[in-house]
Formats: sequence, structure tokens, C-alpha cells
Amino acid sequence: MPRPRTPARISESLHQRLNSYALAASAAGVGMLALVQPAEAKIVYTPGHKVLRGSDPPKTLPLDLDNDGKSDFEMLDLWTVDQDFGSAGWLYLFPSHWPNGAEGYLSAGGTIIISALAAGAKIGRSKTFMSGNSSPLMCHATEYSSREGRWCNARDRYIGLRFSIKGKVHYGWARVSTTVDKHAHITATLTGYAYETIPGKSIVAGKTHGKDVITVQDASLGHLARGSSAISTWRVKEGK
Repeated sequence: MPRPRTPARISESLHQRLNSYALAASAAGVGMLALVQPAEAKIVYTPGHKVLRGSDPPKTLPLDLDNDGKSDFEMLDLWTVDQDFGSAGWLYLFPSHWPNGAEGYLSAGGTIIISALAAGAKIGRSKTFMSGNSSPLMCHATEYSSREGRWCNARDRYIGLRFSIKGKVHYGWARVSTTVDKHAHITATLTGYAYETIPGKSIVAGKTHGKDVITVQDASLGHLARGSSAISTWRVKEGK
């Protein structure tokens, strides 16, 4: 008799693990990179190709928008098997600290959902940015075809981002594609990101060309998503 198509539940222990990851999102950077100090350009674009595929223990991918060697966000991808409900995957995006946040909304069930923006979307102070430690969800999938979140099988969509540089708010975006296989493995591919160098100024999702854009190379390109060994080096700091 086939098992009922019931969405996989997340256990209390997994909730605790996710909360600890959220609190620890100010993880050590992937190595000091040269600070970008454009003389005239207003948008700094970093192309790339980083792949994250869910596993247990979870894997993470740091997002360092301004290439200063410090993570501004952490993408977390988890895949696990529940003996009652089968395999399930989760993809989250955790801000490193306040006021960092991602454009999104609160679902009727109380889940923070990260928006999947189309190219050309305006990202700025008029939008709603979700921050805090409440498991901001990109995608949740089960092997019974249950799907939740805007990032399940998304192609070349954009995350609207708000983050801080020297105490001032800046806006940016990250371009991500995702696939979900029949066993609920979620594969996320980060293909570039950008930020506006002028504090408080809006940015257009996907803009990578023009006289006001410069392109830099991320020195961490080629580093695959870090596993549990990297997670164990995190230090939880109150107030972060």
C-alpha cells in the first residue's frame, strides 16, 4: 500500500539545529578578499558558478556581496530521510546579522518565504525585507511531490538583498537557479551577485552592464559549498 502524500514534518531536533545555524550565520569568511573601491562605478557585479546540493548534515554556501571576506548571508541546503514521511529537502537563506535581510513575506502559516524575483525588478527601501532567525525558506520539497516556497525549480531568479557596509544600508541581488529531483534533493546554483555602492540607493535585479557597472572576480570561485566540518568552526555570538 503506498504511503499517503503527507508533507514531511520537521523534527524538533532539526528545528533546534536550524536555529543554531541561524544564530551562527556570522560565520568565518572564506578568506580575505580585496576590497572593491570603485572610483566612479555605482554597481559592483561579481559573476560566478557555485553549486549547493542538500545533504545530512547540511551544507552551506556563503554569500559575500561586497567581497570583504565576511559573509553577509548563508544559504543552507538540507536533505534528510524521515522513516514515517520519506525523504525531504529544505533550502534556506540566513542573514548574517541585522539589518541584513532578503525580500520576502510571511505566509499564512507563519513561515518566512523568500521572493523569487524576475530580472528587472527594483530592489530598494520600498520593499519588505525579512531578517531575524526564523528560518527564511526558499524551498521545501518531499519525495511525494509536495512543494512549498518560491524557489522550487526556479531558473535565473533573483533574491533581493539588504545589507550593511560600515553601518550604512545597501541593496543588492543574487541570481540563483534551483532544481528538485524525485527524491527531494534540492540543487541550488549561484551564478552571480551585485550590490549598489551608494547607501540607500535602489538596484535593478540582473543589471550587469552599463557605464555605472564594474565587474570583479570573487577570489573564492572554485570553492564548493562547505560541509559540516566548516559548520563546526562557527562561533555563536550573542547580538549577532
